[in-house]
Amino acid sequence: MRHLLLILLACGLLGLISGQYAWALVLGLGAYLLWHIKQLLRLHHWLRTRQPDEAPPEGYGLWGEVFDNIYHLQRRDQRVRGRLQAVIDRVQESTAALRDAVVMLDADGNLEWWNHAAEQLLGLKTPQDSGQTITNLVRHPGFKEYFETGNFQEPLDLPSPADDRKQLQFQITQYGNREHLMLVRDVTRLHLLEQMRKDFIANVSHELRTPLTVIAGYLETLLDNVEDVNPRWLRALQQMQQQGARMQSLLNDLLLLAKLEATDYPSDNQPVAVDLLLLSIKNDAQALSGSRNHRISLEADASLRLKGSEAELRSAFSNLVFNAVKYSPEDSEIRIRWWGDELGGHFSVADSGIGIEAKHLPRLTERFYRVDSSRASSTGGTGLGLAIVKHVLLRHRARLDISSVMGKGSTFTCHFPLQQLNRRN
Repeated sequence: MRHLLLILLACGLLGLISGQYAWALVLGLGAYLLWHIKQLLRLHHWLRTRQPDEAPPEGYGLWGEVFDNIYHLQRRDQRVRGRLQAVIDRVQESTAALRDAVVMLDADGNLEWWNHAAEQLLGLKTPQDSGQTITNLVRHPGFKEYFETGNFQEPLDLPSPADDRKQLQFQITQYGNREHLMLVRDVTRLHLLEQMRKDFIANVSHELRTPLTVIAGYLETLLDNVEDVNPRWLRALQQMQQQGARMQSLLNDLLLLAKLEATDYPSDNQPVAVDLLLLSIKNDAQALSGSRNHRISLEADASLRLKGSEAELRSAFSNLVFNAVKYSPEDSEIRIRWWGDELGGHFSVADSGIGIEAKHLPRLTERFYRVDSSRASSTGGTGLGLAIVKHVLLRHRARLDISSVMGKGSTFTCHFPLQQLNRRN
């Protein structure tokens, strides 16, 4: 501003001497404008060609302050970027040292960055795989469905695409603008231990089945000829037969679990008329209730079918319904429903029994887990019913929700995805 006032005074003095005030003002302001253009060109040249530590050009007045301020802003920005780069380098160094694979994906599932373990576990190659879609490199149908569904609450176990002998666990977390962080662990050892456990249970169950059948047969023969048996042995034989039947029921459940765990999907995947299936289960439940007079109601959409194994679905649904009968008081109400909506198909069993404490709900589907062991013993349960339900639902891409209020009852709901449904015309 001061320079402009000086130029105007000089122009006025020149106009006074020459008598040409207008021309003197034009010449003065033109020179002032040319000087500003020159300073602007110097700034442009410096910004375009400067080196990282090159100081700004010398300037005077306002332009000198502009040069200095821009220089200080750039230095501050360099320091901030340096600190951020140091943090990024440390994160990359630490993740590179992990034995677990770390893969960063954009919103469309394209590869952005991965560590060295990802190259070993997944067979990724640097740099040619950068920008590739992850489902083109991990081609297992289960992984493609897992990624496209977008439900990452539970991890996914699959063989390694780089080595079939390795078993991997995939866990995906969404962050930022729908980007994905994928962690992959080598769980081969755990998988082998789990397989050993399954084989052990299946083999022991098969081996025990024959001697139990023989024992049960002899006990049945002795009880059929009870008049030839010493009366003192009658009660003992009856208890032996009862416990033998419980053992056979336990072995049957263990063998069924082993069969369910052997494959991922049912072999007989056909549309099942759920309404007719539930009507049959309701009749069996009414017979099981007997003199306890449970009021069992059924509401089912007759046009909605479910793709899957009818035998497995009968086992899962009947387990839930029979449990409601066993653990509900006399003259109470049990409601069975089967319906569909935009989210999929839903099957629920609601009772008005004593309820289940919240601390037990997360563990109900564990094998042999019992809320009340004495009550389970009195009802003849094996502790495997809900574990069977869980595995049947997993094989049908479904999930189980459990809600309960103490003193008011419990509701068990099975949710099936849309792709498992089939509408009857």
